[in-house]
Amino acid sequence: MTDITDRSFAATVEAVRRDIADSYDEEIELELEDERLAQLGFASGDGLDRRVYFRELLRLQHELVRLQDWVQHNRLRVVVLFEGRDSAGKGGVIKRITQRLNPRVCRVAALPAPSERERTQWYFQRYVAHLPAGGEIVLFDRSWYNRAGVERVMGFCTETEVEEFFRSVPEFERMLVRSGIVLLKYWFSITDEEQEMRFQMRIHDPLKQWKLSPMDVESRRRWEDYTRAKEQMLARTHIPEAPWWVVEAVDKKRARLNCIAHLLGQIPYGDVEHPAVHLPDRVRHPDYVRAPVAPEMLVPARY
Repeated sequence: MTDITDRSFAATVEAVRRDIADSYDEEIELELEDERLAQLGFASGDGLDRRVYFRELLRLQHELVRLQDWVQHNRLRVVVLFEGRDSAGKGGVIKRITQRLNPRVCRVAALPAPSERERTQWYFQRYVAHLPAGGEIVLFDRSWYNRAGVERVMGFCTETEVEEFFRSVPEFERMLVRSGIVLLKYWFSITDEEQEMRFQMRIHDPLKQWKLSPMDVESRRRWEDYTRAKEQMLARTHIPEAPWWVVEAVDKKRARLNCIAHLLGQIPYGDVEHPAVHLPDRVRHPDYVRAPVAPEMLVPARY
């Protein structure tokens, strides 16, 4: 009986080890884009050592899980805005933040272009619908700052509407903070040369071509217009209650680690006591027989 128990425990440990290895493989898969970048001749500079990067990322992700537990336990409401030029790396850091978190606690809001009806609403109305309830974290992959950036540069709004936005957004954000929401705002900063390199990567990589929209191409031509819009946006909406934090994002790996580490430092959190989990014995009935699966229903085992 002891031998059977020992073998069962060893099998469980091995299964857990394989599952952990699979989760590491998921992160490695996300990094394959850097390998393709180097193969295509678009690599820039010496990046962070891969072993250091993975070690720190996993450590920070462990802390994110602790933060998630703290937010859920204390019914906190957290909003994080990620802004920056096209290809600045916002999506990459959002993936690493959410990778090991509960999607019921931490979710991403990436709103499409407004509908005809939404264009007639109060500008902030469609964003308010995505704000968190108690115990939730919402990451905005672009946010209400679209008005000060892409909408302004591409002519989707008037200068009068932009001016009204600049008057309204500080009060809107102060209202959010007064209501108890933790509000963090990150701008991902890259150079002219780095954006061009990343756009070239999208053009030449068949797995990334879908990311390059006509709007992205036009934004490349209007680099200086975006720069002026960004500078005015930061100057007019950097308020004590909700300051901007600029992430130097030319090195993707360092940008991810720096942003996550900074985010963790903005919200005091601690350990949450969890009751011990005991797996109950499965109830077994002598008359239970598992029905076979019809062969035509099975997915072919090609691998």
